[in-house]
Amino acid sequence: MALNKRELFQKRRLRVRNKLRAMSDGRPRLSVHRSSKNISVQLIDDAQGVTLASASTLEKDLGLVGKNNVEAAAKIGAAIAERAKAKGVETVVFDRGGFLFHGKIKALADAAREGGLKF
Repeated sequence: MALNKRELFQKRRLRVRNKLRAMSDGRPRLSVHRSSKNISVQLIDDAQGVTLASASTLEKDLGLVGKNNVEAAAKIGAAIAERAKAKGVETVVFDRGGFLFHGKIKALADAAREGGLKF
């Protein structure tokens, strides 16, 4: 009954998502995805099923293409906070997916909080 790494990740991801769905109260979801080479974040309105804003290290204007470190994550967090404020969003729920809340994910969250998002 041993589960592999991917199955454990999926279980964590679904557990986090279900808890967020229960406590969201209509707030948009700040969803984070981290790969081995890049990091991206989306601001999603689940009620309407639309993405309000996004930021990623793949964007050339941020100058972080191919970088996946703590500094890049902090810049992405600041960028999404700025874009969310431009859309009029101040409070969100943080969806870390199946990723643990430390390192790059924590740096992104802290930068988003410093940028003015509340979660």
